[in-house]
Formats: sequence, structure tokens, C-alpha cells
Amino acid sequence: MKFTHHTKVIAFADDLVIMTKAESIPEAENIRNAELRKISTWARENKLQFNEQKSQIMLLTRRKRKEIKEDKIYLNNRPLIQVNSMKYLGIIFDHKLTFREHINYMAEKCTKLIFSLSKSAKLNWGLQHAALISIYTGAILPLLLYGAPVRYKAIDIASNKLKLTRVQRLINIKIAKAYRTVSNEALCALTGLTPITIKIQEESQY
Repeated sequence: MKFTHHTKVIAFADDLVIMTKAESIPEAENIRNAELRKISTWARENKLQFNEQKSQIMLLTRRKRKEIKEDKIYLNNRPLIQVNSMKYLGIIFDHKLTFREHINYMAEKCTKLIFSLSKSAKLNWGLQHAALISIYTGAILPLLLYGAPVRYKAIDIASNKLKLTRVQRLINIKIAKAYRTVSNEALCALTGLTPITIKIQEESQY
């Protein structure tokens, strides 16, 4: 199947992403509808069927001036739902690529995991330093670093950086058996752990 140079298609398992670049919203709309007609025709010829109810569209634009930002995209003559964020391969992309929703989701998940481990393993009652480090490197850190090369610029946003630091600080306090008033920099020095923002930057370089 051939697509125009405006379009890039990525398929993984049963997920299909179609990305279109254009100078204006109407132009992008026309290109995407044309590409979707190709895909729907190919699907019918090969006896395949797409689920229109689960298919979504999202518009990314750098323009700040007021304009209509609603896409009228159709698949099998049915309009697709336009959203401001969508999850693909475990990463939540928002329409401004701030990754704020993804970081909120990830921070909440890590925080719940830390408190759950604290309750079940009684971390405050003497679990060894090595065991706590293993929990961090084996369970917490992979969640914080997942997709780092894609979203590493998001840590430049102060609110995102603060949320990531809070998660690391929470486990650092338990590892160091320190008071809550100790600074995060001091906690990282005590535990020997690299600050999470620096760790994300390092991961994005690979």
C-alpha cells in the first residue's frame, strides 16, 4: 500500500498509528481521509475489519492563533472521535506533547506501589538497605524511565520535574531512614542514587 510523503504509518501488534503532516488543518483533513479510504479499501479486499468505535484521532498543532481545531475524519463512512490524549505502547500522548497526563499516571502508580510495599513489607521496621535498593531499581525505576527517549524534554517543565522528584524522594526517605525535612539532593547523596531527572536524560541518549 502506497501513501503520500505527508503520511507515516506505524503498526505494532493490533495497533495502527497514522501520522499526517500538513500546512493547515483542512489540508491534513483531506490527506487523512484519502489515506483512510485506501486502508479501508485494502481491509475489505483482505476481509479485515477495523473497529471504528475504538479508533481515535488527535490533532497536534503549534499555531497559537484561534482557529477551528476540529477534524472531520471518517473511517468506513463513520466519523472518528477526536481526543486530546491517547495511549500508545504504554505512553500517554497529549495534544501538546507535554506528557503531563503520562507523568501524572506514572507518578500515581509508583506512589501507590511504594505505599503498598511499605504496608506489606513493613519497610519502616527494618527492611535492609540492599532490599530497598532492589525494590527501587527493579520496580520503581523501570516505571519512571519507560519511554524516556520519547518524553525526556518533558522534565524541562517544572511541574513534571517536581512530580518525578517527589516519587524518588518518597523511596529515598525509606532507603536512608531519614526525616522528611532532608532535601532530595542530600537523600540522593545518602542513598547513592542518581537524581531521577539526570537518570532520564542519560537514558534518552541511548
